[in-house]
Amino acid sequence: MTNDGSAKITILFNHLEGLLYRYLERRLAQHIRDFLRRTYNIELQRIVIEQPPNVQFGEYALPLAFELAKKLRKAPRKIAEEIAAGIGAVEGFEKFEVAGAGYINARVNRAALSLAVAKGEEPEMEVPSGKILVEHSSINPNKAAHIGHLRNAILGDTFVRLLQCAGRKVDVQNYIDNTGVQVADVVVGFQHLEKKSIADVQHLASQPRFDYYCWDLYARASQWYEQNPENKKIRLQTLHEIERGENETAALAEAISSAVLRRHLETMDRLDIEYDFLPRESEILRLHFWDAAFTKLKAAGVLYFENEGKNKGCWVMRRTGTPKPLTAENAEENESAEKNVSEEDQKVIVRSNGTVGYVGKDIAYHMWKFGLLGKDFGYRQFFLYPNRHQCWISTEEGEAEHPHFGDVAEIYNVIDARQSEAQNAVIEALRGLGHSDAAEHYTHFSYEMVALTPRCAVELGYQLSEDERARPYIEVSGRKGFGVKADDLIDKLIASAQKEVDSRHAELGDSERSDIAKQIAVGALRYFMLKYTKQSVIAFDFKEALSFEGETGPYAQYAVVRASNIFRKGGMDADRFAADLPRTIFADELTKFLEGADNNELWELWLAASKTAYIVDQCIATTEPAYLAKHVFQVAQLFNTFYHRHPILAEVDEQKKKFLLATAAIVRRELIRALRVMGIESPPAM
Repeated sequence: MTNDGSAKITILFNHLEGLLYRYLERRLAQHIRDFLRRTYNIELQRIVIEQPPNVQFGEYALPLAFELAKKLRKAPRKIAEEIAAGIGAVEGFEKFEVAGAGYINARVNRAALSLAVAKGEEPEMEVPSGKILVEHSSINPNKAAHIGHLRNAILGDTFVRLLQCAGRKVDVQNYIDNTGVQVADVVVGFQHLEKKSIADVQHLASQPRFDYYCWDLYARASQWYEQNPENKKIRLQTLHEIERGENETAALAEAISSAVLRRHLETMDRLDIEYDFLPRESEILRLHFWDAAFTKLKAAGVLYFENEGKNKGCWVMRRTGTPKPLTAENAEENESAEKNVSEEDQKVIVRSNGTVGYVGKDIAYHMWKFGLLGKDFGYRQFFLYPNRHQCWISTEEGEAEHPHFGDVAEIYNVIDARQSEAQNAVIEALRGLGHSDAAEHYTHFSYEMVALTPRCAVELGYQLSEDERARPYIEVSGRKGFGVKADDLIDKLIASAQKEVDSRHAELGDSERSDIAKQIAVGALRYFMLKYTKQSVIAFDFKEALSFEGETGPYAQYAVVRASNIFRKGGMDADRFAADLPRTIFADELTKFLEGADNNELWELWLAASKTAYIVDQCIATTEPAYLAKHVFQVAQLFNTFYHRHPILAEVDEQKKKFLLATAAIVRRELIRALRVMGIESPPAM
C-alpha cells in the first residue's frame, strides 16, 4: 500500500458514515458504565454490546444483566428493568426496552442517525500514536510466487489498508530470506545440474519470467538430492558459502534472489500490493545484527550453552514455564527440576556447528523492528512502482538520504500457522530480555494454507487419479513442482473475465473492456482470499471465484454497477448527487420513509451502510479481514433486494423518488469505499 494510497483512503473515509454507528455504541457503553458505578458501585470496563438479528428488536442488544445477576443477587430481568429505567436519556437513542429473560434492546433515533449518514457527520476520534509495522508476503526469492503466497499478501495488504483506514501510520515490509536453503537449492541447480556461470544466469534473469525457470530448476534440484545422499552434502556446502559471502557462490545467490525478487514485486503489483522496505537476511548476518542480539540474549540469561545430550554444543532457549539454567545461586532449589527438563523443552538457537537458526535471526530482526538492537541497516532504492512509489531494500552501505524504518510501536507478522512455534519463541525472547511491552505489541497474524479443488487442478492441466478427484482439495508442493504460479492464476482469471466482458459489452473499446476484465479478475481473487476466516483451509476454484452470484467479488462489484446505472439512466452524476446530499436532504423526509415497522427493510439497508468503520474496528481488533468481506456481501445483498423492489426512476412521488435515489447513492458510496479497503476497484460496467 503506497503513501499515496494511504492518503486516498484517509480522504475517502474522512467523512465515513459508519463512524457514527461506532460512536453511538461507545456512548451507550459509557452511559451504562457510569450507571453501574453510580447505582451499584460496580466498575465494569468491558460492556458487551451485541447486534440483534433483526432491526425490529432495535439496533443494539445488551446481555449484561445476566453477567450482573450473581453479583447483585437479583434476577436478570429485574436488573435489566432497573438499568432501562435508570440510565436516563442518551443522545442519539430513542428508547431502551427489556426483552426476554433480561436483555436490554436499545433503539436509536432513526432520523438523526440517517441524517448523519447522509450528511457524513461524525465526531472526532482519537487515533493512537506510534507507527505500526506490517510484515507480509516474505516469499523465498528462489522461484515464482504461488497461490499460497497470494493469500498471505492479500491478507497482509488488506490489513494495512484497514489500519490506514483507521488513521494509523503503517510501514509495509517484506522480509527476504536470500541466504536460506531454498535459494541454495537453486544455486546448486545452476552450478551442478546446468553448469552455468554467473554471466549465464544474469542473461537468463534478463529474460521474461525468470522465476518460472527457477521454479522448474528448484524441483529438479530436489529430485537430484533424492537420487544420492552425497548430493545433499553439496547443498550444505553451498549454504555455508552463501552465508559467508564474498565468494562466487554468494554472488550467484545474490543475482538469482534479486532477479526473482523483482519478479515477485511485479506479480504483486498486478494486485495493487506494494511494499515500503525489503529487509534481507544477508544484511542481518553481515551487519552483525545477530552478534548484537546474541550478546544481549546471553547477558540476560535467555540463552545458555548445552554441555550434554542431543543438543550438546548448542546455544538453546527454554520455553516459557521451564526452569532457568543452573547457577551457583539457584542450583540447590532447581537441581531436581533441572533434571526433569526434557530436550523438547529447549529451542536450539545456535547449532553446534556455529550456524544460527531461523529463529535466532528472527529474534535479532524483531529487536531491530522495535528499536531495541542498537544497529540499523543500510538502505538503497530497489524498485520504483508505476505510481512512483519507491520501495527500498537493505544493504551493507546504503544511501545517505532514506526514510526511517523500524523503531515502531506495534508489529503484525502475517505468517502461516505452521510458524506459530517460531513466532512464540521470538515473543518469549523479547520477554526474557525484559521487553514485555514489545512482546505484548507483537502479533502473529496466523492463517491456514491454500489448496485447489480437484476441478481447478484439472483446469490447470494437472493429471489426477480417481482417488484425488474425489478429495475435497488437492495440496500443492513447490519442491515437487506441483502448484499454481501466481501469475498463471491471475492470467487465467483475467482471460475468463475477458470472455464474459466481451460477450456483454461489444460496444466498448478493446482497452476499456480489458481494464474492466482486470478489475473483475483482481476483485474476484482478492474477495475469494478474504471471505474465508484466517483459520480456514481454502480450496480455490475458478468458477466459484468468478461467479456473478453468491458471496463473490463480482457480485459486490455488480451491485455498484447497478447503482451507478440508475443515475446514468436518469441523466445524473452519482458522485455529485451523493456530494450534494448534505444540503438537499432533510430529517422530515428521512423520518417519513424510515420510521416504523413498515419501513424496517429500508432502515436495515441504511443501518448496514452506516457500519463500515465499526466493522473496520472489528477487523483490526481480531486481525480478521473476513468480517469486512461479510459486511460488503450483506450490503450488496440488501441493495439488490432494494433494487428489485423499488423501480426508482419510474417512481411518480417526487419526494419518495428523491429518498430512493439518496438510498442508492449512499449504498453505492459505501460499497465503493469498503471494496477499496479490500483492494477491489469498482468497474464502470460488467
